[in-house]
Amino acid sequence: MASPLAKIGVISIGDMGMGIAKLLIANGFSVATNCKGRSNDTVERAKSAQVEIYKSDEHLAEACDVILSVVPPRDAAATAQRIVDAVTGPFRRSEPLYFADLNAVAPSTTRSIAALFEQTRGQVRFIDGAIIGNPPALKPAASGPADSGAAEWKVPSIPVSGPHKISDIPGYGDKLSDTLNMRHVSDEIGVASGLKMCFASLTKGFTSLAIQSFTTAKRLGVLDELQSELEGFVPAHWKSAERGVINMAPKAYRWIREMEEIALTFNEEGGFPQDLFRGVANVYKTVAEDTVLGEEKVGKRKRGTDVHDMAAAMAEGLENKRKKND
Repeated sequence: MASPLAKIGVISIGDMGMGIAKLLIANGFSVATNCKGRSNDTVERAKSAQVEIYKSDEHLAEACDVILSVVPPRDAAATAQRIVDAVTGPFRRSEPLYFADLNAVAPSTTRSIAALFEQTRGQVRFIDGAIIGNPPALKPAASGPADSGAAEWKVPSIPVSGPHKISDIPGYGDKLSDTLNMRHVSDEIGVASGLKMCFASLTKGFTSLAIQSFTTAKRLGVLDELQSELEGFVPAHWKSAERGVINMAPKAYRWIREMEEIALTFNEEGGFPQDLFRGVANVYKTVAEDTVLGEEKVGKRKRGTDVHDMAAAMAEGLENKRKKND
């Protein structure tokens, strides 16, 4: 077996992180993570995917050439601080560590995270990035094992910005950038994050409208009629809404903070009040905290797997909440 091109750290190994890890391994990289505090299921998934597991951030930062941060938005700053603490410990790197923050946060949040790495005195080069799309996955028509040249992958888009580029890393940078479908959009930190916020406002914002529309229609007894009208007049809207409300449940808890970051972005960068996307955040908070949909896990779905059951679960949760408040 050929030596790996480089060792890439991925924090954390969730649905997206696992997809990225498998993609990298299939393309000749080795992948490592720190599973401290994660469930046994996560640890076993990482091991089965041939992801190397380190017991500390210090070991991870010392062993890896690049670290990709792929965590819920609420954990982005804390994850960056963990790596800052790791590299300002007793050891010193001979070559800079590249840290790519790929989380769904506002440009101002990204700039504050980048500022944390000033403490490392050049040991870490920060990259502002974002993930647009679903986790990497083998295309259904792909033939051959995932680590063979015959395999074809569906990959998300990863716009990046800032003064440093993954592609500039000697030896393997171009290969890593191409594998991850990275596209450098600006030398300014915050631009890639801002692009993600603008994109997510249209996709997840639309899904939040669909949740409210379908739930209300269910309670009125006209959900079938609403579906018929949408399929007749705007079929693309129906398909997008259907797909969105079915897939959102396991991710709703993550999207609360993401919607708050969009509100911040639109306020600070666009001049708009934060009310609209604070309201969208509350829709996903309701999903995550007031309904059984908040208990859903990717790959282990029980509720909300079709529009009617999603709307029924939402209606049940809202009614129970109303009764508690009465």
